Amino acid sequence: MEIGIVGKPNVGKSTFFTSATMTTAEIANYPFTTVKPNRGVATVRSPCPCKELGVECNPRNSQCLDGTRLIPVELIDVAGLVPGASQGRGMGNQFLSDLTMAEALVHVVDATGSTDAEGNPCSAGERDPEDDIRFLEDEMSLWMKGLMTKDWGRLSRQIELDGKKLERSLAEKFAGLGIAEHQISRALRKSQLGGKPSQWSEDDLLSLARYLRESGKPIIVAANKSDAAPPEIMDRLTSRDGRVVIPTSAEVELALRRAAKSGLVQYLPGGSSFELVQPDRLSPAQRQGMEKIRTFLKQAKNTGVQQCLDKIIFEVMDRIVVYPVVDDTHYTDNDGRVLPDAFLMSRGSTARDLAYRVHTDFGDHFIRAIDARTKRVIGADHELQDHDVIRIITDA
Repeated sequence: MEIGIVGKPNVGKSTFFTSATMTTAEIANYPFTTVKPNRGVATVRSPCPCKELGVECNPRNSQCLDGTRLIPVELIDVAGLVPGASQGRGMGNQFLSDLTMAEALVHVVDATGSTDAEGNPCSAGERDPEDDIRFLEDEMSLWMKGLMTKDWGRLSRQIELDGKKLERSLAEKFAGLGIAEHQISRALRKSQLGGKPSQWSEDDLLSLARYLRESGKPIIVAANKSDAAPPEIMDRLTSRDGRVVIPTSAEVELALRRAAKSGLVQYLPGGSSFELVQPDRLSPAQRQGMEKIRTFLKQAKNTGVQQCLDKIIFEVMDRIVVYPVVDDTHYTDNDGRVLPDAFLMSRGSTARDLAYRVHTDFGDHFIRAIDARTKRVIGADHELQDHDVIRIITDA
């Protein structure tokens, strides 16, 4: 699963990426610091069943910290987007092609309004962050319209003559973007376009492209530098209906994770507090900096970075976590690991879907499954629930 970190240059995208993944990315106060995309692995948080089941887990594909399972997801930090990117301006072509397989996007904006439309530094408040939010949505919609309408005359006439399903034709066209047929069906319903596709206007096609973007590449907004942004700006950004906006301070999160990595503090990503472990190792300036961070966390509750990732996976993308096991009595795999793997699955996934996720042979030879909590036998079409622990039985 891949999540894109997007936005115009110089708003803190690479700081967000680095704080979330602890993977080195070049960070500087000028546009186009990121030229080639950075890739790294972050985690999302979910309650681990180990506490409820009274066992000590031994994870393999994830990590458990005191009952919180940290499940890996891939992040990609791409080149900054500038106006006209959909026509190839700036790094536009590279930016958009780098995002083809991202399932969802975190749009990092400068909530202080201190970077202009091109990503150059300007006076605080000179740029309205709302303009940045609209601009990225518009550029992505225009890009998707361009992809959709390439050869549109021929395609639409063929659909009308052959009676081919529109959703299927568009799914084939957007196959390289990872947009599924059901997402296209949802966009078509929302657009309420009728009549013959060959007679749709440019405005009709742009409207459909917007809904396709919303359905196929959902976006949440990280209102970054929230520790320096005026409260009235943050209130305005976070009170908009129909848009998910999370106040974020990537710099604070990065400072906390680096301090934790160095053994100076105890800090769980996304936490509302931290504890100094070796205060004697801190210089007076470092101690003062940590106290400023403590004051910020008391007011803000968190830095917002981890919250962005959790929100986009579990709420926007509606994923659940399922734990496959071999022994439903001890919750182990063949090597005796307790609750070894945590898989992110789409809500509505079935027991057979999980079998295929574990291994193709398991799906092909599926007989039944067992709910390890209730010991109840479940069939192939049984819909899985969040935090299920499932044993799969095959004839192989």
